Order: sequence, then structure tokens, then C-alpha cells
Amino acid sequence: MITSLFFLAILLVGVPIGICLCLAGVVFILNSGSTVLFQSFPLQMFAGVDSYGLIAIPLFILIGEIMNSGGITRRLVELAMAFIGSVKGGLAYVNILANMMVASIIGSATAQVAIMSQVMVPEMEKQGYDKTFAAGITVYGGMLGPIIPPSVMFVVYSVLAQVAVSDMLIAGIIPGILLTLLFFVVIACMGFFYNYPRSEYRTLRQRARTALGASPTLLIPIVIVGSILGGFANPTEAAAVGAVAAALVGRFVTRECSFATMPRILLRSAMYSAIVLFLVSAAAVFSWLLIYGKVPQAVAAWIQTVAHDPVTFLLLTNVILLVIGTVIDGIPGLIMTVPILLPIATEVYGIDPRHFGVVAVINLVLGLMSPPVGLSFFVASAVTGAKPGKMFIVTLPFFIISCVALVVLSLFPSLSLGLLK
Repeated sequence: MITSLFFLAILLVGVPIGICLCLAGVVFILNSGSTVLFQSFPLQMFAGVDSYGLIAIPLFILIGEIMNSGGITRRLVELAMAFIGSVKGGLAYVNILANMMVASIIGSATAQVAIMSQVMVPEMEKQGYDKTFAAGITVYGGMLGPIIPPSVMFVVYSVLAQVAVSDMLIAGIIPGILLTLLFFVVIACMGFFYNYPRSEYRTLRQRARTALGASPTLLIPIVIVGSILGGFANPTEAAAVGAVAAALVGRFVTRECSFATMPRILLRSAMYSAIVLFLVSAAAVFSWLLIYGKVPQAVAAWIQTVAHDPVTFLLLTNVILLVIGTVIDGIPGLIMTVPILLPIATEVYGIDPRHFGVVAVINLVLGLMSPPVGLSFFVASAVTGAKPGKMFIVTLPFFIISCVALVVLSLFPSLSLGLLK
């Protein structure tokens, strides 16, 4: 109890989550009187990041930074426009499709929302869309970032759950495509009530020329996802090749990324990677102390009084994680909940850890789009000037369909595990 109160107190005053976890661990050890545990404290922190799979995280982050600097995002948007053509609400469809393409490179929801808000919202405003709706739909498009591979959250979950990184990345493909299609359905239904403008008409020749000019940018996701699915490379190797491909595309195709800017790109990537890896290291200590304090067993005993079967457990988990996701960012949310809930899911209810990982990640990402915090809405607001509260209300159908998708994914594990051998 003392440890929990201390953790909540320092978290509420704004102490970074990684430091909160470490300090809470110190308080737990002092409160338990088992000071001998301090001898293993640094070893547990090191063991948390002593994993080959974690090398993929800095490389995926590097790919996103290169893409942002190399004008690759804009080319992918142009490619999406060529695919969609002139239809009612065309730019809304383009927004989601472009986000899906960008998601196969960036792997982070908030980073993707920040980038795509700069690209898509002004273009949609120019075509006559309401700025609040344009910013809101960009936020839900950004939800695809941590779901479609590569995904930093799936890599972190893989390390926490001790499952293959490639399995988790592949498990996100069908759910990501499903969410994209459901968002298309929502746009089509909303089109009956709102007079969305048609996208600009382009001849078949113009669309073919645009697609041909932008198609080299698809080399990056093809290299990353294709090499993993085909078994030619593991996620770390695929990320390394993808980073080289992104640098070459940015330098020789879009010609907006010079090698002179690489030191700055590498520095930004290293800073963000250090933050993520410190969180993982702190999570290792947190998990170790939870197990020592028999917290998972206590939580399991309580949950079993409420949930009597795997489906009920997953639906209860959906509610718990969604609430946590509204106030805590995705990776810290995983770090705090997976060590407690995963052993219950696998050992008590026999749920596949990869299926549980997909449900957990999507829940926490959806929390980024939910009040009272809704971090992604605030990121979009900072970029576009739209009000976060209005964004949520205007795009409420997207939130509802995302919740429906979560229930469907919980009921049908094959949607997550279908592509796995």
C-alpha cells in the first residue's frame, strides 16, 4: 500500500514514468525490509535490456526520423490520392490509407499524428473540410502506427512477454487492415449525413504518373514487412535494411535528405531510443519486484471471482487497459500492466500471449484517443489549433467502431494469429 501511494504521488507531480518505477522499487524494498534485494537491483535493470530483439527499437525509430526528414511521407500521401481517385469524402479515405502506409514505417502513434497532421489537415482544409474533423480523423489514422508493423510497442511487449518479435509484428497485420476497412465504412456512413467534398478529379494518366513517381517509397515497407513475412530476415535485420533503404530513397529518390543531416537525425533517434530503453530497463525491476511481492497471484485471485472464462477475462481486460490508456502513454502502460495481467491470461485462462499482446496494445493505443487526457488529440491540437474536446465529439463514430473491433478481436483469436505458422 505504501509503495502504491508513493508511486501514484510522484507520478501525479510529473516525475517521468521510468524514474517512478525505479523509485517505487526502492521504497518497496525498504518497506519490505529485504535490503539484500538492492544487490540485484542493477543486475535486473541490465538484464531488462540485454535482449537482441530490442536492437530493433532504435532502428525503427531511425527509419521514422529519416522518413520525416526525407519527404517520404508526402510521397506516400500522393500515392494514396492516386489510389482513391475522385470520390465523395476522397481526402478522408486518403488520410486513413496514407496513415496505413506511413504506419508500416514509423510505428509510433503520437509521432505519426504529429507528422500527418502537418501534411493532411491543411490539404483537407483547402478542399473544404472542417479543420476539427480533419484533425480528428488524422488522430484515428495515427492509431494504426503501433499496430501495423513495424511497431515499437509490439517489440517492447515481445521482450516483456518473452515471445518472438516477428510473431508479434505479424500478428498486428490483420487487425491493422481490419481497423482500416472499418474506418472506411465509418467515412462512407458519415458521408450520408455530411456533405463531404469530392477529391480533385485526375485522369487515369495523371494518377498513373503520380503512382509511378511515388512508388519507390513503398520499397521501405516492402523491405521491412516482406523480409519478416518471407522469413528472409528477423525484425532486427529487417529494421537495419529498412533504415538503409529509407536513407537511399530520401537521398536519391525524393532528394530531400542529404547525408549532411544524418548526424542530427542519428542524435534525435538516439535520444528517443534511450528514453524507450530506460523504460524497458525500469520495467524489468518493476516486474521482478511484483513477482517477489506475489502481486500477480493476488490480482489473479480477485479476477477469478469476476471472470469465469477467457472471453469474460479479455472483456474485463479491455475495460481496465482502456481506462489506464486514457491517462498513461502506451509503452509505460504496457510496462505497468503486462507483468500483472499476462501470467493470469496465459496460466489461468490459457490465452495465447500473442493474442493477448494484440488486444493489450490496441487497448492502450485507443486510450490515447480517449478523454480525459487523449494525448493524441493534444498532439494534433498543438499542430493544427483544433480543440481536443471537439475533435473527440466530431469523430465519436471512429471511437465506437474501434471499441467494436476490440470486442471482435477478443472473441476471435484467429484474427490475430491467422498469419502465424
